Amino acid sequence: MRKLGYVEGDNLAIEYRFAEGKAERLSDLVAELLELKPDVLVVAGTPAVRAAQEASTSVPIVMATTNDPIGSGFVEGLARPGGNITGLSNLSTDLSPKLMEMLRSIAPKLSRVAILVNPTNQSHAPVVASLRAAAQGVNLEIGTVEAATPQEIERAFSSMNQQSAGAVIVAADAFFIQQGRQIADLARKHWMPSVFSFREQVDAGGLMSYGQHLADNFRRAATYVDKIFKGAKPADCRLSSRPNLNWSSTSKRPRRLA
Repeated sequence: MRKLGYVEGDNLAIEYRFAEGKAERLSDLVAELLELKPDVLVVAGTPAVRAAQEASTSVPIVMATTNDPIGSGFVEGLARPGGNITGLSNLSTDLSPKLMEMLRSIAPKLSRVAILVNPTNQSHAPVVASLRAAAQGVNLEIGTVEAATPQEIERAFSSMNQQSAGAVIVAADAFFIQQGRQIADLARKHWMPSVFSFREQVDAGGLMSYGQHLADNFRRAATYVDKIFKGAKPADCRLSSRPNLNWSSTSKRPRRLA
């Protein structure tokens, strides 16, 4: 925002709220922010966008990242969103097969992969469907495990181990980003290669990632905020669906690969 001519405390005021990975807090936090009469509300992640959409049809909402905004009912189309929501799509459903391809490149004898999903994140269903479709042609079995709390993540990895999963794909999710170190540690503990959508999770100790850089997404979201401040309507602001993709890996690799 500073590069666009805004200085906090001068011509810009920013209020922050964090759900700390707890989806059940989102509605209350959005309500708090709306009471402050913001000119624009910036949110990240499908559950947060959903909470904002349900709370207001008039306040402009900018999505810093979300998956499948059309399928989720947030916008009518990418070129013309049609409502009070615009921003960026992370295309994690379309990129999911790439995550599987990356796993198979380091573990060609891999036969079973677990997908860690958050049951509170409605965008994970199409991600799982995309991965299942990709797995059919390469003789891979796919199993899903759910987790929405740190304790459930612990149990999820125990379940993966019991299912003889040889690797884990972690679906894009704000809570999983927050718990990146826990997930990475558990993957190493169970000698399980892990692949993520965000570099931040590799920085926390995960094995590999392919997808958008979150900080870059927020920088790009600022351009939408600027347009709206200058009079543009979210309904007319074309969504960005061409993310700047990056690949990253860590040297903390499990030594036993299938």
